[in-house]
Amino acid sequence: MRKLATELVALRPDAIVTVGSPPTIAAKQATTNIPIVMATAGDPLRSGIIDSLAHPGGNITGVTLYGSELSSKRVEVLKEALPGISHAAVLGNTANAFSRFSWEDTQPAARQMAIELRLFLVREPEELAGAFAAMQRTSAEAVIVLSDAMFNTWRRQINGLAIEHRLPSIYDAREYVEDGGLISYGPDLTEMTRRSSVLVDKVLKGTKPMDLPIEQPTKFELVINLKTAKALGFTVPASLLARADVVIE
Repeated sequence: MRKLATELVALRPDAIVTVGSPPTIAAKQATTNIPIVMATAGDPLRSGIIDSLAHPGGNITGVTLYGSELSSKRVEVLKEALPGISHAAVLGNTANAFSRFSWEDTQPAARQMAIELRLFLVREPEELAGAFAAMQRTSAEAVIVLSDAMFNTWRRQINGLAIEHRLPSIYDAREYVEDGGLISYGPDLTEMTRRSSVLVDKVLKGTKPMDLPIEQPTKFELVINLKTAKALGFTVPASLLARADVVIE
């Protein structure tokens, strides 16, 4: 990431757009002058990317998908989908600090619902198969996939492994479920990306990034894939289906 960011800065662009926390951190390290707009980044405050949401400081603005309540909400949805669950795996990216923050936020909610969590960290797609095999060996009954831009890129492989190992899965973005995941609960990524493009427009017209507050999600969606539920031999509770914004049949 750092090498790529350095190459971008050398091209002297009018602005740099980043997706996710690792590339944003790399861009920040590479330039203090070129405006950086985060599109759908994780928790920029805890990552040390910005000074505050209202006053980002420096040369960075953008949107964040983070909300501390989202991690606990996904655990609640998982518990409603699988009322008897007692063990769940959590998949995170070693290279993404946001995975650590999401893991920290997920644990208290799981303890309240008597769900024991075990974290599995990967860095490359080649490590996914081994992680899912290990999940199965530890008697995991479901998998929570933490928010990560690279995971979204690898989503078809992740979804396939979850089905292969008979693990109901929950994600932060509907793209996973559209490509075969079971359940997602999170912000509307399309809407958030549109919002980031508005910020790019303002920056290109001369507004300083430090004067543009970080935007947070306001619209959330619950998406369920019934085809995947059938493949898993899993019945989605009617109460959960009734609340879903999108049901894929």
